[in-house]
Amino acid sequence: MDNAIAQTYLEVSGRRLDVMADYVKTCVGKLTDAQVWERHGAHENSVGNLLLHLSGNARQWVISGVGGVVDTRTREKEFSADGGLSRDELLRIFTETMGEVRGVITAVPAERLTEVIHPQGRTVTVLEAIFVVVTHVHQHTGQIILLTKQMTGQDLDLTIPRPR
Repeated sequence: MDNAIAQTYLEVSGRRLDVMADYVKTCVGKLTDAQVWERHGAHENSVGNLLLHLSGNARQWVISGVGGVVDTRTREKEFSADGGLSRDELLRIFTETMGEVRGVITAVPAERLTEVIHPQGRTVTVLEAIFVVVTHVHQHTGQIILLTKQMTGQDLDLTIPRPR
């Protein structure tokens, strides 16, 4: 793989994670501890569940899968949690995890992008594992944004502030 293309891919992946992490921080900062655990039905996830899930998934796919750290994820606990952590604690876990993920991505040499790894028992390349995590963070960040808008009743102006 061309080193310039590989380097650009890794840099863009890291930047996209940074942008999504900033959106998540803005959203969570507008919620109370009770709101981060709010669900409107057993079929829904709270913002707290989504933060735990994003952290667990990113740790499993990038920190463990790409970085080689032992995988200790218990996925079911991410979705069964219904409190016990404050919004600040959840945000700390998420932020620290995204920082670790960013560090692993930054350290990946171009020649590793085509290396085959097995996160969650799946067979993927390092490039695909990074792509899966970046898109997964985007997907659930959108959910967190929507939930925050619904709970606060306000526009968040995350990308381009609207004229008032």
